[in-house]
Amino acid sequence: MGLKIAGQIEKVNGKELSYREFVERYMEKNQPVVLTGLMDDWRACKDWVTLNGQPNLQFFTTHFGKSRVQVADCGGREFTDQKRVELSVSEFVDQWREDSVPEGRNGSTHVVRGKPLLYLKDWHFVKELGLLFMLMFSGHTVGQQINKKSCVYNIFDDVDETKFPSFNKVIWLECIQEQNEIIFVPSGWYHQVHNLEDTISINHNWFNGYNLFWVWDLLLRDYNEAKEYIEDIKDICDDFEGLCQRNLAANTGMNFYDFLIFLAHMSLANLVHLCKVFRGTENCVWSLSPMAQQLTFNLTSIQKIALKMKATEELTRNYRFHLDFRDTLDDPEFGKLCSVLGRTYEQIHKQQRFDCQTKEGSINAIRDLNIIGTCTSQDCTNPEDLVKFIDHAIVYLRGIYGEENV
Repeated sequence: MGLKIAGQIEKVNGKELSYREFVERYMEKNQPVVLTGLMDDWRACKDWVTLNGQPNLQFFTTHFGKSRVQVADCGGREFTDQKRVELSVSEFVDQWREDSVPEGRNGSTHVVRGKPLLYLKDWHFVKELGLLFMLMFSGHTVGQQINKKSCVYNIFDDVDETKFPSFNKVIWLECIQEQNEIIFVPSGWYHQVHNLEDTISINHNWFNGYNLFWVWDLLLRDYNEAKEYIEDIKDICDDFEGLCQRNLAANTGMNFYDFLIFLAHMSLANLVHLCKVFRGTENCVWSLSPMAQQLTFNLTSIQKIALKMKATEELTRNYRFHLDFRDTLDDPEFGKLCSVLGRTYEQIHKQQRFDCQTKEGSINAIRDLNIIGTCTSQDCTNPEDLVKFIDHAIVYLRGIYGEENV
């Protein structure tokens, strides 16, 4: 079957695109885009490449040679993914140098000199350096993502029309991502990458108020699959639901419990900064602040997801979870989250200075307003508690600053 290429993905100068424009044109519409000009001052663009623009392998051997990483065999398949082995970064680099694809050779092959090409995949720097991104190293290889369990493995292979009857109706977009360019891959979009030359890429999997519902839908779908897979042992399992949640976390990276913890912490962190915006802005204009609008949007998005979780309470009634909002404010890790969140918003909304460097300044604002103390429930044990807490916070702030401003 031939692929139907409908056109090119739009390429935009990121320096000429405001965050609001990016949201309206791409994030809200869930459309892809290639952004240029945003990596010019990244150290990675200098430290990680040689003078001729090739990957600086010696840099990684010197600084991270002993790190253990997952390496995919591009010529081998294991279930719905590429077969993987564990190597040190030094071992991977040595093999890369030995098996480097000769210049001018067709990179579509998965084998060079009788050996399979290797692809260092999903190196989580967060475990090594505390940075929130993943690195991928590869030669001339093909890789693919989204929910791989129900996707075509390689669109250039012969695709089983009985398993994927609509494949020949799919309209494809394509682009060439040049050095130092960023591609925004929308939520839920299948994408496949063909590296035309030796490549190092930084990948960041994210979710925010605009795609939060995608995360819940994925968790719910994967939960149902995990549950169905072990349904035959339900009657003899002492903690069937707990087993389902553990399997969900292993397969998807988080379970309902993890997701609720995340939502509760993020709602409180957004509220902390919203209270600080209130305290530092004139009452009549605070709601016009881009910062306040985004924080409020985040809270309402979290509340909508919590309502969806509440609607499936027969699946999730036992969260084994307790979060005291008052105690959380004193948690040093929560303070770090607030600081990172504040710095991110300051960077996004460059037109507005926002003193977020000290966690005490932000957290004191919510304490001064006493939002938590006036809430009937100061703890969160389930999605309904979170819905009520967000409701209370919004109503409380309306009472202070006027309903038209919240």
